Amino acid sequence: MHDTTDSPTALVVAAFDSQLKWAAALWTQLRDRGFQVRVVAPRSMATLSPAQIAATGVDTVDVVPDDDLVALAQAHDVVVFALSGPSVHRFTLDLAEAAGDGPRPVVVAGWVGVIIEKITAGYLDRCAADVVAVNARHELEHFLHVASRLDIAPGNLLLTGLPILSTSPAPQQTGPVRTVLFADQPTVPASPVDRLHLYRRLAEHARRHPDRQVLLKPRHRRGEGTFHRMHHHPEDLLAHDDLPPNFAVTYRPVPELLEEADLLVTVSSTACLEAVDRGRRVALVLDLGVHERLGNHVLLDSGLLRTFDQVDADDLGTPDPDWVDSWFGGRDVAPAVAVVDRVEELLATGERPSRDALRSAYLRSALALHREQRDGGRPAPPTAWERRTRTHGLAKGAAVHVGFEWVPPAVQKPVRRWWREHRPLG
Repeated sequence: MHDTTDSPTALVVAAFDSQLKWAAALWTQLRDRGFQVRVVAPRSMATLSPAQIAATGVDTVDVVPDDDLVALAQAHDVVVFALSGPSVHRFTLDLAEAAGDGPRPVVVAGWVGVIIEKITAGYLDRCAADVVAVNARHELEHFLHVASRLDIAPGNLLLTGLPILSTSPAPQQTGPVRTVLFADQPTVPASPVDRLHLYRRLAEHARRHPDRQVLLKPRHRRGEGTFHRMHHHPEDLLAHDDLPPNFAVTYRPVPELLEEADLLVTVSSTACLEAVDRGRRVALVLDLGVHERLGNHVLLDSGLLRTFDQVDADDLGTPDPDWVDSWFGGRDVAPAVAVVDRVEELLATGERPSRDALRSAYLRSALALHREQRDGGRPAPPTAWERRTRTHGLAKGAAVHVGFEWVPPAVQKPVRRWWREHRPLG
């Protein structure tokens, strides 16, 4: 590991724009405290475009081979894994095994937004980190319950809030709505019919309110990569629609757009929390129902679910105080400050909460399974020869195998067609 007599070093690992956005606040805080910070993306996952990197404020992102990542992490004092749960699980277990009883970096993990699925699995994927940054009080309560049931030491759990949020949201604004921002999501909803319905309702809102500027912010440009890839881009779906002049598609960053917006409309995007933080009014679209596949089931307590008819009539909700408190309460410093404070504490004491977590029977078994999966412990799938002789017997299987492997497809197709038409029944 890095010689701590020099400036401490930190490695930030992210692959997609949402992950880099989450990590950027930690990158800034670490750098401001004198850490030498390097940001990398695993080669197998890297999709970041120059525009996406520039939007986060991060200087550069190096692409590194996946196989080099554990050794690279060991050479740093701090590692921030801003990755999906399964990737964090894989790298934290590899890192723990590589370090053994020796020195290891302080490992940080967390969630880049609102958790709409796999809340238990997501925690268990991250519980081998030293700092598990938790976004909300209700999530912390759930993780503590899971930890107690599985006898996992919970000392790595830290209620921080999302790094993109403050500790105290601004009062909700009043006055006329002049600018409406729709924060689109790449896979919510998934159906092109449902997506087009939302876009057309948004355009209809613009027609009903010609004094308002209505902005549609897609999750990414066409062709750009994200963790959840959009298959039905709004520009494609709306290509033949006659759109009102006060309706526009924009690719400016959400934080910048929220400075101008009076109302944010979305289904379940984390942008709703950013808007509440800035005191902007929020409407969470209800027209497609409430469903796990939409992610809005976790926002039922927000007080902000509205249909487009209600949005058109300016029948807007106010954030529920308990819901706001769960996301913003229980802390008095900014999320990134809380994480880096804890990191510096662990560096100073040498404590690594991950060691306690890894002593649990659950994680010991997870590590054993991970080792087998990584090292090829799973049986290899049967070869074509094995599969055909097992199905048809040795003689017929050998004939079938020779036919498939040596007879040209142009001959195989009419033979198979003749067999289907003439084979005996029963």
